[in-house]
Amino acid sequence: MSSVRVRAAGAVLWRRGPHGAEVAVAHRPRYDDWSLPKGKLDDGETVPAAAVREIAEETGFRAKLGRHLLTVRYPVASGPKSVDYFSAAVVSGAFEPNEEVDELRWLAPADAAGLLSYDSDRSVLAEFTALPAGLTTLLLVRHAKAGKRDDWSGDDDLRPLSPSGVRQAGALRVLLPLFGPDRVLAAPRLRCEQTVRGLADDLGLPVEHEDLMTEEKYWEDRQAGLARLLAIVSAGGTPVLCSQGGVIPDLVAHVANRGGVRLPVDEGEKVPSKKGSVWVLSFRAAPGNGGPQLVAADYLPTALPVPAASHA
Repeated sequence: MSSVRVRAAGAVLWRRGPHGAEVAVAHRPRYDDWSLPKGKLDDGETVPAAAVREIAEETGFRAKLGRHLLTVRYPVASGPKSVDYFSAAVVSGAFEPNEEVDELRWLAPADAAGLLSYDSDRSVLAEFTALPAGLTTLLLVRHAKAGKRDDWSGDDDLRPLSPSGVRQAGALRVLLPLFGPDRVLAAPRLRCEQTVRGLADDLGLPVEHEDLMTEEKYWEDRQAGLARLLAIVSAGGTPVLCSQGGVIPDLVAHVANRGGVRLPVDEGEKVPSKKGSVWVLSFRAAPGNGGPQLVAADYLPTALPVPAASHA
């Protein structure tokens, strides 16, 4: 068997029905099976971008991504294959039969599980139904590369992105819209604002400054910073918040501990926050007046594309 590792992406595509969430199950005439939308990554494509593209090609629907569900691995003729699945909410569109899918059914999750042809798809669907479909997503972004602080002689607030940071910001400009952002916030540092300025321009939105998300202000009043993060989530929508490396690990660790969420890091390891990385944080409303509660956390260490196939 070849040592090439094939990467693919898919989703549980869902919409609001009269009796709750409905999920899409696709019939593929080539295999005569019922499956979740999925397909291989194109060259130069990120995993989230492939998931959204495959949804559009197979179902005709434009979707916005939510939390990562599962990574399914299995052997194929060209080598070991992995498929990353996301929750994906319908935004617009309509199904028309095509070469890949000749029928699409919208079903309650329990009915969909009975129709799906593969145990792996049923496992993905079970992960989707383990939490409510309609969660609030916060995209917490570490600013892109801006050179070394010691090499900058001016006001550190005005330290701009480096050429590699500009490339990272360009990749974020492509990646973040896949999650349907509708608000853009940043710590008032030039490098933070520049990281998300292109996204804001594309969305026709301002970049709102968040003083408590700077390292200095956050650690002057950590509780106020944590409360501010939860207030941003409580406002709804899908906010993007760009902050600094001295803030993000503590914020993520706090909301994870508060919600009882195990982070995708080894025990004892520091919460990662590479420059240009994204934490996809999924919240639901807590009972009573407890405020939003984190229920899932996914870390994207880079917005840059990965090879669609790599050698083991």
